[in-house]
Amino acid sequence: MQNYSDSNQTSQDSGDKPYIDIEVNNKYIIREFSQNIDPIELMWHRDDEDRTIEIVGDTDWLFQFDNQLPSQFKGNIFIKRHQWHRVVKGTGTLKLKIHLD
Repeated sequence: MQNYSDSNQTSQDSGDKPYIDIEVNNKYIIREFSQNIDPIELMWHRDDEDRTIEIVGDTDWLFQFDNQLPSQFKGNIFIKRHQWHRVVKGTGTLKLKIHLD
């Protein structure tokens, strides 16, 4: 069974996020996922706005759009508003830069 989350919905434990935002400004967010995260926390979800993400550093974590196979992070990834997606746990820490357009 796959876990899905809609960012439009309010969760009972909405304060618990599987990541931490380590830098936030009006141009981008640097987001980090710990190597100690339980993979079940990496739920399918969709966001309320278009976004472009890029990987910071090297990683073997994967990215997956709905109805596609997981793929390696290469270059920038554009995610359309309300498009289902998730990250798949690899080794080490995952650090992403989310561009705010």
